[in-house]
Amino acid sequence: MSGLAEILKLQGYNISGCDKDTNSSIIEHLKSIGCSIYQNHNTEHITNADVLVCTTAINKSNEEVNTALQKNIPVVHRSLILAELMRTKYSIAVSGAHGKTTTTSMISHILLESNIDPTIIVGGILKTISKNAHFGKSDFLVAEADESDRSFLNLYPTLAVITNIDKEHLETYKDLEDIKQTFIKFLNKLPFFGKAFLCIDNENVKSLLPIKNINAITYGFTQDANIMGEIIETTANGSTFNIYFNKNFIGQMNLNIAGRHNVLNALASIGIALELDIPLKKIQDALKTFKGVVRRFEFKGTYNKA
Repeated sequence: MSGLAEILKLQGYNISGCDKDTNSSIIEHLKSIGCSIYQNHNTEHITNADVLVCTTAINKSNEEVNTALQKNIPVVHRSLILAELMRTKYSIAVSGAHGKTTTTSMISHILLESNIDPTIIVGGILKTISKNAHFGKSDFLVAEADESDRSFLNLYPTLAVITNIDKEHLETYKDLEDIKQTFIKFLNKLPFFGKAFLCIDNENVKSLLPIKNINAITYGFTQDANIMGEIIETTANGSTFNIYFNKNFIGQMNLNIAGRHNVLNALASIGIALELDIPLKKIQDALKTFKGVVRRFEFKGTYNKA
């Protein structure tokens, strides 16, 4: 929500909002750019509102929502606002059970370092810009696509990434098959010229293939992947790995954040960057300087020499 609020404010809209906790750095940032932020919910907050935007966590019994409905003020889900922003851009949406924020941030960082100025809406603080949103000047938009409540079905991206699929959010989905079929529906939102980047190291993602009328590019450590990674060295600070495209070696990458899972996130990001014709050298340089996301696998120190 805060990322959307920032982008809309910078587009010239008057933005106000409310939260139980108004002491966070994100709230302070929104205030600094001119957003009006109130503590707790109150019907007076929507007196001059043209539209009320909310998340799935806010239901019709909420006093502000209830009052807005009575006054015929449109109440829309946050995903519909994101969809409107995407509609006017070449948009890249990242979804999956895990790794959305980091992958979205990596893609964003590569574009920024390649002098492509994308609009960014991410679910964490991207360390290189110290924010969770950026209003770019280019025609590109990079955002997370939230599968937890099916709201990603409101989005129509140009390119999509699915990092993995797990049996979760069962308050929304009936079972794993329901989850997988919903991801297929999401991919069917792509235009005929769009592409899906799918991690086939995840068996649930792999089981979706082939998907009728979907141009799928696969990535992973498996030999069958279109974009294959081969880890050469791992340390506590990162990884060095080779990249193969359709079994042809194209280059070596250095990633300065730790974890095999982050190499997978990097493979998705590399795939997107190559699709956008970003030169390999720029991708390599960008990944070297990617610092990660706040509260995502951060090194905080040692305990008892561990």
